[in-house]
Amino acid sequence: MQNFRNYYEILGVPRDATNDEIKRVYRRLARQYHPDLNPGNKEAEEKFKEIGEAYDILSDPHKRAEYDSFSRYWKQPGFQGTKGGRSTAAKTWNLRTTNGRTSTEETKYEQFPDFDSFIDHLLNRRPNSGSAAPPPGTRLRTDSRESFRPGTTKNTYTVAPRSSRRDVEARLSLPLEKAYRGGNERIRLEDGRSLEVTMPPGMVTGQRIRLKGQGIGGGDLYLKITVEPHPFFRVEGADVACQVPLTPSEAVLGGMIEVPTLDGLVKMRVPPGVRSGQRLRLGGKGYPTPSGERGDQLVEIQIVVPKELSPQERELYEKLRQIETFNPRLDLPV
Repeated sequence: MQNFRNYYEILGVPRDATNDEIKRVYRRLARQYHPDLNPGNKEAEEKFKEIGEAYDILSDPHKRAEYDSFSRYWKQPGFQGTKGGRSTAAKTWNLRTTNGRTSTEETKYEQFPDFDSFIDHLLNRRPNSGSAAPPPGTRLRTDSRESFRPGTTKNTYTVAPRSSRRDVEARLSLPLEKAYRGGNERIRLEDGRSLEVTMPPGMVTGQRIRLKGQGIGGGDLYLKITVEPHPFFRVEGADVACQVPLTPSEAVLGGMIEVPTLDGLVKMRVPPGVRSGQRLRLGGKGYPTPSGERGDQLVEIQIVVPKELSPQERELYEKLRQIETFNPRLDLPV
């Protein structure tokens, strides 16, 4: 059989490989041989096409099963892709229809003169002019609009359409600041493609962004968003929480301090006598909601005691201890 291609060897996977294994290997090879990453390399371009055809066959359960059956039958005696002789190379498939009933479809492999004709049928590709007998299930017609020699008839055939359109999903991790602002972003997909994407503001983990027509065969591409953890901010629904340290004197006396927000530094008034763990609220400085509103920023106070003191600071703390009247242990319940 001319031009037979072992798609398992092309991808470098065993015949019992799972769909996940096939997808993983295909993505790695697609990145390696993608034309954008190998400009002017014809060998890489042909390899990219070859692994794409192999993945198209092996990732579809029906195509893969038919390919496996063909691979077993074509070496049998009497099945050499010729018109002479009678072949028993046929396979009957049980197909589940949309109404729940089962119908059968029989593929007679002897009707394919070579391997390419079989793949043209399997991938629903229109064969070149002059190819041999059409695959089963096709309808012949005479095309009188094109020129032909007297005494001959030119036959063409059409194949019932088999949709190869497929939606795909890719994962995209973003830092919190980028997820908050949105805007244009150039991303590189696992299959090697590079896309310019306009991101909406206020993206959250688990959100799916649809890119129309960027999937397989005109399908859609869905980006599943993951917002990376931030070392300072923590998103809590529509609110943004953070911890801000204060010195003991700031906590006692209160006053204005600067607090980081997703929009930059803002001034916040700390009330006198604020406690460690107490939360203060910055209105409208939280995370955007789908309705366009914003939550609040929740600032948790952390009173931090200095580990080292200058001589002057130590002297002042000594004087404060001598004159202070506050005793936090006065009302212990023991």
